[in-house]
Amino acid sequence: MDEPVLLTGAGGRVGRAILAGIGEAYDWRLLDREPLAEEHLPSGVGADDVVVADVTDEEGVREAVAGVGAVVHLAGDPRPNAPWDSVLSNNIDGTQTVLAAAAEAGVDRVVFASSNHAVGAYETDDRTPDMYRKDDEFRLNGTELPRPSNLYGVSKAAGETLGRYYHDHHDVSVACVRIGNLTKGHPPKEYERGQAMWLSHRDCAHLFDRCLRADYDYEIVYGISDNDRKYYSIERARDVLGYDPQDNSADYTFGGEPKGEVESRQ
Repeated sequence: MDEPVLLTGAGGRVGRAILAGIGEAYDWRLLDREPLAEEHLPSGVGADDVVVADVTDEEGVREAVAGVGAVVHLAGDPRPNAPWDSVLSNNIDGTQTVLAAAAEAGVDRVVFASSNHAVGAYETDDRTPDMYRKDDEFRLNGTELPRPSNLYGVSKAAGETLGRYYHDHHDVSVACVRIGNLTKGHPPKEYERGQAMWLSHRDCAHLFDRCLRADYDYEIVYGISDNDRKYYSIERARDVLGYDPQDNSADYTFGGEPKGEVESRQ
């Protein structure tokens, strides 16, 4: 891609994972509501490539979007227990502001960071904890309706719908990534649900790279690694995006240690 990629929420956990993995692959423009620490900036990204603005700031977002070829939209309030006034302003209004500015500027594609919380209420009492285990066949594949588990999840479902609107009416390619449990180095420790939806930093960066390179119209995919225990299907991400995850929570003990290291000590 010859034009820059705008990354909103660049200083957050997902943004740092993306930049650490594919920071050298693109010409970036980074947006965050706070100044970014230099150690989080990829090589070649300087002060002129960083925009300090809130995603609800229409003028600031329009300036950030000008001249870019794609947008990866991560910014928002990430708290699962965030109150309605915050998710409405930061997540719903903010996503609308970014999508509207992208469409107005003629941006070809937007990658939207959705969340497992958009479908968290599928985890009913009669399905759990079995659905978190390897032999259970229940799968969500992205074709199901949203079923949010909290107001944060409501805001992510709204973002997916906004993406659908801007694809249908403004011809923007939109990929919505329902991100699982992102941790660095190992899966969540002693947490069945987290291990079933683990997304490693390596696979996270690779998935967003594929979202920037593949050809698609409007897609909802799940952002998890290739875990033996999973209740999210990654087949759509494989087929449409060319996603090829390398990590698997089954390669670690329940306590988060690599099994090879444990076996070598025995």
